[in-house]
Amino acid sequence: MPYTLDAARNIFPSTLTADVVPATSARFSQLSSEDQLALIWFAYLEMGKSITIAAPGAANMQFAESTLLQIKQLSFKDQAQVMCDLANRIDTPINRTYATWSVNIKLGFWYRLGEWMEEGSVAPIPAGYKLSANASAVLDTIRSLEPGQQITVLRNAVVDMGFDPAKMEGYQRVSEPVVVPTEIAQREKIEIEGVDNPTINQYMTNLNANDFPALISLFAEDGALQPPFQRPIVGKDAVLRFFQEECQNLKLNPKKGVVEPTDDGYTQIKVTGTCETPWFGAAVGMNVAWRFLLNPEGKIFFVAVDLLASAKELLNLVRK
Repeated sequence: MPYTLDAARNIFPSTLTADVVPATSARFSQLSSEDQLALIWFAYLEMGKSITIAAPGAANMQFAESTLLQIKQLSFKDQAQVMCDLANRIDTPINRTYATWSVNIKLGFWYRLGEWMEEGSVAPIPAGYKLSANASAVLDTIRSLEPGQQITVLRNAVVDMGFDPAKMEGYQRVSEPVVVPTEIAQREKIEIEGVDNPTINQYMTNLNANDFPALISLFAEDGALQPPFQRPIVGKDAVLRFFQEECQNLKLNPKKGVVEPTDDGYTQIKVTGTCETPWFGAAVGMNVAWRFLLNPEGKIFFVAVDLLASAKELLNLVRK
């Protein structure tokens, strides 16, 4: 009997994911808008001491530039209100515009606001502002996380702001242009200890090369991708859109893996390694696992990308 999506999601059940990330994000969402903004600012400044955040490119910023300039021209009081409105997710023209942006555009937007807050052209957090007890506790938790987990919490915080797109009829998503794939001759060969499967090797190679057409060809028509702490994205068109909007210029560094045949000709494969993002580069390698289920034709029926609980999980390749 063929696998269902629900069954596929449960392969390699011993994988320990960083559940502290969604738990911390949930605690963050319960804070007041003022505390949310202050916490992001304090964490941004603190992370900047040890992690160099890459400046967004022109492609990321072209769609946000007019909104940023609009905010820059406001009074400090009105600037602070715009940011609070974003955190409160109320219905405003700026929040509706923000809701249409891809993740990278939203990250670039907050990066630029952070720059302007540092230089004093956008309202800073008031001098002497003290976080509430709950916000201080959330910040302490963020400080205790591994860098990749810290980044994920803060990324989720700003991505979830703005008006709810589910309440906007007929809106068009806005994302930066898709980059040109790396030439085949320039692509780095992928080798994974314990795994010699052409589909898995091509998945890693094509994603590193931004070759999304070749990447999506590895999926079954009803194939699904489950990003960290999200519901599965089902169908080749939806998965391709996710790759193009959120996975440009990633660098996957798979290290080890294990292959297990299953019933009905399916194959499940778990690979562990690190993933670098264009925002932080080699400064932060997120510890991740890829859990693949290939159908009898060798196509990807399901792949989950998990942010691991710790670096120790990179060695956990035994199915229990």
